[in-house]
Amino acid sequence: MDVSGCPGCAARDARIAELERRLADLEARLNTNASNSSLPPSANPPGAGKPVVKAKSGRKRGGQPGHPPHLKQLLPAEQVTRYRRLVPAACRQCHAPLPAEPGPGDPEPKRFQAVELPPLAAEVTEYQAHARTCRRCGAVTEAAIPAEVRAHSVGPRLTAALSYLTGAQGISKRGAEEIAEAIFGVPIALGTVANLEQEVSAAVAPAHREALAAVRRAGVKYADETSWKLWGRLCWLWAAATAHIAVFVIHARRGAAGLAALLGEEVAGILHSDRWHVYQRVPEERRQVCWAHLKRDFRRIVDGGGPSVFVGRRGLRIARELFAAWHDFREGRATRRQLQARLGPLRRRLETALLEGAEGADARVAKFCGNLVMLGGALWTFASHPGVEPTNNHMERLVRRAVLWRRRSFGCTGQDGCRFVERILTVVQTCRLRGANALEFLTRAVRHHRSGRPCPCLLSLR
Repeated sequence: MDVSGCPGCAARDARIAELERRLADLEARLNTNASNSSLPPSANPPGAGKPVVKAKSGRKRGGQPGHPPHLKQLLPAEQVTRYRRLVPAACRQCHAPLPAEPGPGDPEPKRFQAVELPPLAAEVTEYQAHARTCRRCGAVTEAAIPAEVRAHSVGPRLTAALSYLTGAQGISKRGAEEIAEAIFGVPIALGTVANLEQEVSAAVAPAHREALAAVRRAGVKYADETSWKLWGRLCWLWAAATAHIAVFVIHARRGAAGLAALLGEEVAGILHSDRWHVYQRVPEERRQVCWAHLKRDFRRIVDGGGPSVFVGRRGLRIARELFAAWHDFREGRATRRQLQARLGPLRRRLETALLEGAEGADARVAKFCGNLVMLGGALWTFASHPGVEPTNNHMERLVRRAVLWRRRSFGCTGQDGCRFVERILTVVQTCRLRGANALEFLTRAVRHHRSGRPCPCLLSLR
């Protein structure tokens, strides 16, 4: 009996197809782990495979031959508090007395430095406004404590230090309160710690604007975003960086409005990012897609099995060869022209695999392949543009500090707190990239802010 035109049969087949699609999606989610997604290893499900363990190389632990040594650096003379001269009194051979002062043929002394932390106590300045009675007319004249003195009971350096602890080192406000009393010997109220954070936030606001403008103008920039919380509501912390500048912005949206708040309405230069759809606003010839993310995507396809598993296997092989070529180039064993020559065949092999996968029976893999085909040259920008790398690891390392902060504090309870987060992260991470002392910059910024002077230039630090 012919049932091809049966309405009930068509509905049944459509229902079966829908259930099969949902089952495939659920199985893919069950197979998600740290090796094929952005999940950290600590979030692996119980059934996930063991982390990849590299085979033992047989070499001893520690630095290998040829590795540049990281020796203890002697501090300069201006930082030495005192010297202790150890002079031999007698000759080790004939036991004759030796002079106390060096002779012309004596070698330079060997040097060793030991550092110690002395008992810390904050400097407390008490201002006493005295009064005097005139012996002639009996009037009492009182001295006035200057308004600029009464405006601040905590000095610039202690203000900067407490905000540095809370904003850069993950110390809670209550922890900073305890440190102030236990280490610095200064009892400070919990509310004072919060107020000092806001003062530091206002002091470095110009530095944040300066960094934001510089990143927007940069010819090459890396970008990423991660979730944040504002009174329990989901929002997003956006971040962008160059080799020497990092900037952070908290925004309510993860879409185009959030990207515009970070990089402006028109994104200039080359943008390195993951494949989040909002970055498609940037033309593919000015984009670089992160290959570390792609490697995890290919691994997820392999773990998911199915008729299109060949796409994942080919992708993993191509990624392995790509990173080998990149490491040779980065370490000086290959020129850029040689790098491009090695990547050419990989590009053609990947295009073939993606086209085959886009026509496959696995709808999920077909969509993934189609998206990568549309990206085209955005996978290979690093091959021809200096300053662009195949992965977005530079940005993800900078965002890591924010992620840890979010997990400890569960976000912010107000807009002022959000501004402090984005500004202190911008200053601290930029100082790290530039090899500068963040505490010194924060101290100078607070001093300038209190005296009405412009904020120090963050981008001129060395």
